[in-house]
Amino acid sequence: MGGIFGVASKTNCTLDLFFGIDYHSHLGTKRGGMAVYGKDGFHRAIHNIENSPFRTKFENDLDELDGHLGIGCISDSDPQPLLIHSHLGSYAITTVGRINNAKELIDEAFHSGHIHFMEMSGGRINSTELVAALINQKSTLKDGLLYAQEKIHGSMSILLLTPDGIYASRDRMGRTPITIGQKEDAFCVSFENFAYLNLGFTHYSELGPGEIDFVTPESVEVVSAPRKEMKICSFLWTYYGYPTSSYEGVNVEQMRYNCGRLLAKRDDGVTADSVAGVPDSGTAHAVGYANESGIPFSRPFIKYTPTWPRSFMPQHQDQRNRIAKMKLIPVDSLIRDKRLLLIDDSIVRGTQLGETTDFLYRSGAKEVHVRPACPPITFACPYLNFSRSTSDLDLITRRVIREREGDNVSDEVLADYANPDSQNYKEMVEEIRRKMGFTTLRFHRLDDLMESIGIEPCKLCTYCWNGKG
Repeated sequence: MGGIFGVASKTNCTLDLFFGIDYHSHLGTKRGGMAVYGKDGFHRAIHNIENSPFRTKFENDLDELDGHLGIGCISDSDPQPLLIHSHLGSYAITTVGRINNAKELIDEAFHSGHIHFMEMSGGRINSTELVAALINQKSTLKDGLLYAQEKIHGSMSILLLTPDGIYASRDRMGRTPITIGQKEDAFCVSFENFAYLNLGFTHYSELGPGEIDFVTPESVEVVSAPRKEMKICSFLWTYYGYPTSSYEGVNVEQMRYNCGRLLAKRDDGVTADSVAGVPDSGTAHAVGYANESGIPFSRPFIKYTPTWPRSFMPQHQDQRNRIAKMKLIPVDSLIRDKRLLLIDDSIVRGTQLGETTDFLYRSGAKEVHVRPACPPITFACPYLNFSRSTSDLDLITRRVIREREGDNVSDEVLADYANPDSQNYKEMVEEIRRKMGFTTLRFHRLDDLMESIGIEPCKLCTYCWNGKG
């Protein structure tokens, strides 16, 4: 995924920028970056953060990064922000999102006279550089941002830093959030709206889908009005979002309590000694379930937090599995001879939750009942990098469906497997349960998930569950 943050201030913005970016570390995987503009022009720093926190890598750069305007990011992959010099002037740019038609856009850029791109390791082109190339094809930055949003298939939110202020451009369908905070003599722009609270900012506004604002230390100007249609990612609430964040007015922690409550309402007949969440994102779902069901909440394993990152962060699946295993420490008295009801945010490949279940059995659990807080993930996300799945067949649901249906599965058949009232769905869930060794398995229903969020269902992207984005 990744996260972005920017500050426009009448005084030095560097510390606000530094801490605002750091508060997005739960979204990032590979690199962090900061770019500022001050009396000496643009300055930038980018570091690899795979093995060290953002703060430790950038503390020594703060004296050099002196400016009253700045943007930065926690990046999923590409080095950012980039410094660009073009006919539109000099600017810095950082992005969060995904470009599915990159090859087509690169070919068009070459055809229209763009001479070259910097090639990264593995032969890829930096997505943020490609966005800048699209912007530079127009006569103004506003028109360039609008053009980039129209041309990109996928999703792309953008912060663009000029000597005069910051352009904030939310992706055209609003799949990712951008919010603005305000304090005396400064505004900030943030992916996560909690990131600026401890910096003295209060909430000012939330950009609508496709909206472009121009932010200066004195004001926020809407330079392109929001679109009417929105498809914000539902998985932000279920998994990615930090508990103190809110999107479209809905707090992440509260949504997870709602989610667990509705899971429990449909869960007739299960008996367990305690309810537990797979930390961290599963914990709030489990609290909601426990409060509704009356089954006590417990923490039969504790995550060792001082050094281990979130397990999605490493680039390789075997590393992610190892981290997921190493960071969970069992509490024997809460596991041995107990019937546990375990809530995780989702089942994607099934590897990590399968290993966690095996670990509980080996630690003496009598039963492990599993209740994922979202429906079966049936489609790899084409809009955001929320999963590193390169194929639908990375998903355990699709592997089970292929075993049952063969390689060529129609959209109609997939829709039937996504229907929680169909026989195919029930048999798929039973096969997943058998493969993973759960005592029982029941997924959250999509209608209940949308009710847990509480905004209009037509504004939610549910593609990974039903193929409808």
